[in-house]
Amino acid sequence: HPQVAGVQEDGCGALANLCAGDGAAGLARIQRAAAAGAIEAAVAAMQAHPQVAGVQEDGCGALANLCAGDGAAGLARIQRAAAAGAIEAAVAAMQAHPQVAGVQYHGCGAMANVCSG
Repeated sequence: HPQVAGVQEDGCGALANLCAGDGAAGLARIQRAAAAGAIEAAVAAMQAHPQVAGVQEDGCGALANLCAGDGAAGLARIQRAAAAGAIEAAVAAMQAHPQVAGVQYHGCGAMANVCSG
């Protein structure tokens, strides 16, 4: 249901929660989600619903968590996110919703992680 904003918001929120954590188990979940296409799915949701603040907030949160971690796997996820348009999606979200604190917060987190590699 890519055109249903509520489904996309909930999906991005679920990805953000699933990919939270920096221990071994958290990094394994992040890697598994990325391998399943979570980065591209979050960017696509954000692109499909640019005026829905909840999609933008949760999409940025998902991207921030998906791009956490270092080492070769972390750098590969960062490069994948950049190639998928994550930088542009996060910037567009922050520009479209300047008064929504959650979008600004998670947008900054996404940018910090995507631009750290």
